[in-house]
Amino acid sequence: MTSRLRIHVREAGSGPVPVVLLHGNCSSSAFFDELMLSLGPRYRAIAPDLRGYGQTEPLPVDATRGCGDWADDLAALVDALGLGRFHLAGWSMGGGIAMRYAPDHADRLLSLTLIAPLSPFGFGGTRDAEGTPTAPDFAGSGGGTVNRDFVGRIAEGDRGADHPSSPRNILNSFYFKPPFRGTEEQEERWVDALLSTRIGDDHYPGDAVPSGNWPDMAPGTRGINNAMSPKYHNVSHFAHIDPKPPVLWIRGDSDQIVSDTSLFDLAYLGQIGAVPGWPGPEACPPQPMVAQTRFVLERYRAGGGEYEEVVIADAGHSPFIEQPQAFLSHFLRHLERSSAQS
Repeated sequence: MTSRLRIHVREAGSGPVPVVLLHGNCSSSAFFDELMLSLGPRYRAIAPDLRGYGQTEPLPVDATRGCGDWADDLAALVDALGLGRFHLAGWSMGGGIAMRYAPDHADRLLSLTLIAPLSPFGFGGTRDAEGTPTAPDFAGSGGGTVNRDFVGRIAEGDRGADHPSSPRNILNSFYFKPPFRGTEEQEERWVDALLSTRIGDDHYPGDAVPSGNWPDMAPGTRGINNAMSPKYHNVSHFAHIDPKPPVLWIRGDSDQIVSDTSLFDLAYLGQIGAVPGWPGPEACPPQPMVAQTRFVLERYRAGGGEYEEVVIADAGHSPFIEQPQAFLSHFLRHLERSSAQS
């Protein structure tokens, strides 16, 4: 129990150096099981289920705070566990939460690792590396952009593989680079984690409002995907935090979710003809997600910070699962070097 809500936490190891791991959207801390066990005796791995996922108390998400609810939940958890200084790693949406947490708590961080992170300018609805909105109302981002069939299948607890939008097929087609598959036990655990996502306007994907701009919907004010809309999530000020912990940015070379050609970005889907009515590249170009992260991290470096970009070969959105040895070699080196510098 924390001062904000009841948080379910996985832990592994009893070493003196804490490593906190934040999962992404439509998942839970269960995705980190193998990584947590592989960190070795020096580290204490801690992975919470975020609000809206897993076994954590399902309080609503106020999207108008961006990732602020989750960042404040993290701060309350760190205090409840009495962690002192710690390493923080965030995967996908968890990376966005980590960048939202860092400006207010930089002195607590030994290091930061961003694993295929959410862009500092959110998901959808921006046109360039600087995060310029495509439309004044941020159309093309938020809760209305999500595949409604996928949402319905999560709500129904669909464990099958007979439909392209089933959670199992989305997992194996997009979380990983095909033809990667986990073991039978792993896949069932990951499907369980995906199905633990709370569904509704206060959770996933959130509400939406009509728009006069393509694709005719703009973000609402509630729920998970609206919290990631650039209307509310802009953490470009991360570049100016002080002190500046060392940053490792690590991603797969074949990520289809966080990418400059993301198959979850309606603008890119419009460009390739998968979504009708796309108004063209001048009006609505695909979001350059990787370029946006690099833009902010280059500003971080220019202000005296340190970051390393690592691209893992033959991996998609989950390099710590798909290529565990390659990922772990970079991650442990980053943790060890950052611990030594502190």
